[in-house]
Amino acid sequence: MSGRLDGKVAIVTGAARGQGEAEARLFAAEGARVVLTDVLDDAGHAVADDIGDNARFVHHDVSREADWETVMATATGEFGRLDVLVNNAAVHWVRAIEKETLEGFERILAVDLIGPFLGVRAAIAPMRAGGGGSIVNISSTAGLAGLYGHGAYGAAKWGVRGLTKTAAVELGVHGIRVNSVHPGPIETDMLPPDRQGLGDLRFAHLPIGRAGQPGEVAELVLFLASDASSYVSGGEFTVDGGMMAGPPLERR
Repeated sequence: MSGRLDGKVAIVTGAARGQGEAEARLFAAEGARVVLTDVLDDAGHAVADDIGDNARFVHHDVSREADWETVMATATGEFGRLDVLVNNAAVHWVRAIEKETLEGFERILAVDLIGPFLGVRAAIAPMRAGGGGSIVNISSTAGLAGLYGHGAYGAAKWGVRGLTKTAAVELGVHGIRVNSVHPGPIETDMLPPDRQGLGDLRFAHLPIGRAGQPGEVAELVLFLASDASSYVSGGEFTVDGGMMAGPPLERR
């Protein structure tokens, strides 16, 4: 398939590397014009330059309202409209609640929950002006179940899940669909390091038996961004190797 996003303009946050980069590249390959945002300027510019004329990079702290205004102005000013927003940017660490700090908890909430809220709110006017659109909020399996060491991250990602549901209810009248994606372990810089040297055995308890790749998440996000999912809103979609299907298996 090709051209699944022909004519569409998309914003992808956290697009300098990992899942966001994979999403931005796939969107562009499928015909979209893409605004990539991140706080990693050199890497973000490099990805946008590699994509070419249909990409722009904007420095963007998703927790800052003023930065969102700049991003929206870039999308509408450079490309004339906004059809897709992917709230992908996030920070992550594994830390037990007893060890978590107030500053750490607030930092994760600012990026991982307030950021998507500001993005959803900022996207409403330009999407409504264009007759509708699709917002994809990247949550996590930590937003579907309690995972050890994910008190702060899980709180934020459960919040993204609730934000998504409410936004879908409120914005459907404007033709704006809102869905959440819940990745499991994905091979990115956010995946905790393999300190025990287990290799693939770290994921042997999953039905699929391995970590996912950023491109596998990007394909699901592409579906939700495209018109192929035109009757899908308020949904929760796992891309987790079967992690949430049931109790974990014994290690292979």
